[in-house]
Amino acid sequence: MQTLLSSVVKRLRKVYQKAEEFIEEEREFPLSQVFVNATMERYVTNNVEIMQDLHADLYDGWLRLYTTLDVKGLHTTLSVDLKLIQMEMNHNVQLMVFEQISNTQVIEAKFKNIFQKWGFYIAIWYYQKFKEEDPLGKILAHFEIVTVKDDLLYLDLNRWFGKKPSIIETLSKVHVNRARVRPAELIVWGNVNLAAILSPPNDEDFDEEELEDSTVTPIQQKKTKRK
Repeated sequence: MQTLLSSVVKRLRKVYQKAEEFIEEEREFPLSQVFVNATMERYVTNNVEIMQDLHADLYDGWLRLYTTLDVKGLHTTLSVDLKLIQMEMNHNVQLMVFEQISNTQVIEAKFKNIFQKWGFYIAIWYYQKFKEEDPLGKILAHFEIVTVKDDLLYLDLNRWFGKKPSIIETLSKVHVNRARVRPAELIVWGNVNLAAILSPPNDEDFDEEELEDSTVTPIQQKKTKRK
């Protein structure tokens, strides 16, 4: 996510150099799907022990999120459709809010034994058919990845960002107010701190321009220790 925000900062710096009179207005900036996925890998997947992969396909107003989990002998890939309700990123708040607009789909699942398999599918059936709710929110909340409130998924990134001074420094330069999902890209709207944005960057982020928008970079799964 630092890379995402740093990309916005770099774009804003270029805009300021070309059109100083417009920089104080809220502006929109597109971020490619490839760049968003690379950012999720770096700042989410690599920081959540049970998560082996996380990437999204971006459509018009919604996204399909894929995740691969490895926990207690269960290795499964799931997909779910989400709508981005809120995105706010600044020095004090780093929050994304999603509405789940589909049931969780099981793309692949491997189990350590037949009893775990039965329990897995019975649990999904129980929630989706009997209780008429999806278990995804409860699963993510159990592993302290999101908080569920009023059927919305709150992803508070401060638990990771707050420990990284370079990210907090970046957030002092740009305030992301909102965002919208469009086909193959994420559009963000933000304001900037002019004094901060013109100061030399001291991070080691990769540049979005170094990534090819026409190809999807494979997400490398983390190596797990086998007992």
